[in-house]
Amino acid sequence: MKISKPNIEVLADNEAVARRCLALFVSDVESVLKTADCFNLAISGGHTPERFFKLLGEAPAAKTLAWNKINLFWVDERYVPHESPLSNYKLAVDTFLSKIPIPQENIHPIPTNFEAFDQAARQYEDTLRSAFKISKGQIPKFDFILLGMGADGHTASLFPNSNALADTTDLACVVYLIDPEQAKQALTRITLTYPVLRAASQIIVLVTGPEKAQTLKEVLTNPPDESKYPIHLLWPSINKIIFLADSPAAKLL
Repeated sequence: MKISKPNIEVLADNEAVARRCLALFVSDVESVLKTADCFNLAISGGHTPERFFKLLGEAPAAKTLAWNKINLFWVDERYVPHESPLSNYKLAVDTFLSKIPIPQENIHPIPTNFEAFDQAARQYEDTLRSAFKISKGQIPKFDFILLGMGADGHTASLFPNSNALADTTDLACVVYLIDPEQAKQALTRITLTYPVLRAASQIIVLVTGPEKAQTLKEVLTNPPDESKYPIHLLWPSINKIIFLADSPAAKLL
């Protein structure tokens, strides 16, 4: 089966990437809510989407959206308290959640308060099933998923050679990483599994910075290699993906 080429837009810098992402998001929300009762959004964390998040909290086009009809979820989370500087939830609160009129019941963070990691993953899966009104065996269909891509080709918390790459039955799973060099980075995480990511109607992948240039070139030009570059797990849904890259990240394309 021939797989289509990825859709990539190259923009000048991180500011331009964030503004383009905002335009796509606002357009998608307005379009979906013309016929649907709600809009389901899942976001990643990290440095790359931070400027986009700030625009959500300050741009007039974003602040006037029907936030009472937007349900917010997280793609992945480090297993730290929500007050931790490493928390993806805290990043969202600090950058935009505290500045927009979204009802608290529309906000669905990944729980990190259970003693057992598996229990937290199952709780989040229950949250997803309840919010999307789906039963076991069904997969939620997000309207918009925001992802990034690491210099190692990971997306969400689907890291090269991690246990999460093989999980096709759960909606959310625990990711165990044991690299001692990253021991201070709260290695245990919970992530949506790749079948959930694939099912989304729209997937935006933000890629910024020169350190990602070589990987982006290899990811976009080589045959899919899911173990080496987990973002390739999304390739069966390539027609629903838009890569937004700044010029430093795209300099080798």
